[in-house]
Amino acid sequence: MRHGIVSTKIVKPYAQALMSIAVNHGLTERINQDVAFLLDLLDKSQDLNQFLANPLVKAEAKKAVLRKIAATQVHPYVLNFLMLLVDRRRILWLQGICQEYQLLLRELNQIVLAEAIATIELTEKQRQAIAEKIKEMTGAKQVELKTRIDPNILGGLVVKVGSQVIDLSLKEQLRRLANSLMK
Repeated sequence: MRHGIVSTKIVKPYAQALMSIAVNHGLTERINQDVAFLLDLLDKSQDLNQFLANPLVKAEAKKAVLRKIAATQVHPYVLNFLMLLVDRRRILWLQGICQEYQLLLRELNQIVLAEAIATIELTEKQRQAIAEKIKEMTGAKQVELKTRIDPNILGGLVVKVGSQVIDLSLKEQLRRLANSLMK
């Protein structure tokens, strides 16, 4: 629990600082692309994660690796930000900072992140209908909809928007019916 609190106290201010730079220079989308690149890199390379998190590795070695990996891929502001994270010994929170940046950008652009779970792949028309319904519910300008297939729900749909879950699955309907019959 304590680690989570410390992490939040570190992650949020750095993500907000990066957002501030992005907004002030009109680079929110460009920096978002760079953040997505970094997240993908961290996701694919456990070795890089361990290297950056290792307190025995000198800061200059970490900077050299980051320059080699990212210098031609990311905006100079992002590269400078990475160097600052190394200098302040905050680079091990890079993934959290990047994820928080994406969250802040969604808030700025009034984009809601939602997940739709179904037993089969949804058509584009179904995805659009779900997105429109979520827009109505949340007042968001845009919906970033991720879909997942789960045969365990038997049929229907489960939609998650933030902490809200709308369960329209056959499994849930059967559970409700069983509960009502037991009364």
